[in-house]
Amino acid sequence: MKKYRVGLIRVLTTDDTQLMQMHGALIEQYFPMLQVESRCIPDQPEGIHDDQTMALGAPKVVAMAKEMWQEGFDAIIVSCAGDPGVAQARQAVPIPVIGAGESTAALCMFYGSHPAVLGITEDVPAGYQRVFGDHIVDNARGKGVESVLDLMTPQGYSATVDQAQRQKQLGADVIALSCTGMSSIQIAPALERETGLPVLDPVMCEGLMTLFELIRKDARTE
Repeated sequence: MKKYRVGLIRVLTTDDTQLMQMHGALIEQYFPMLQVESRCIPDQPEGIHDDQTMALGAPKVVAMAKEMWQEGFDAIIVSCAGDPGVAQARQAVPIPVIGAGESTAALCMFYGSHPAVLGITEDVPAGYQRVFGDHIVDNARGKGVESVLDLMTPQGYSATVDQAQRQKQLGADVIALSCTGMSSIQIAPALERETGLPVLDPVMCEGLMTLFELIRKDARTE
């Protein structure tokens, strides 16, 4: 079985090696053909969760993508649902650059036509807006949840479950998680049990889209 070397960019700056490697470890578990090396951009202790942190973080993502390409990676994943720097990185490097947000939104449309977005921001991330258009039933975050760190508290977890149940009542037939921190706490299966709806995990989605793009690229060159 062919193995692909994938660089994964985390936008939450952390010295916790286990936390930094978590998304890559999940992807390797889901997709054994991918060998993932994770790195985090500097000076973003709360990740990217608003316009200000997006403006600061996107150029750092592009710079790291260039480094990874020069080191010989086959593809790059930007493991953030806001897809910071993804479009710019694609212009800067000749290998696939996959964003978590656009991957999740695209795969959601396989499961339903009335998606809800559930994350940590007031605004719908651009990748979700582009794919969903005016089909979005609702965009929400749990009460008191404003960053990845809030998701890791019992209160933040409970508040997120409450919002998913509300979105089902509003008519959603699929829920797109719009924060990869939700993958870190693996909340998608719990939300599926609570709501009975498909709930798409951004890290699983970004891994699948990366593998698909790498296989498709190989097929074009055979």
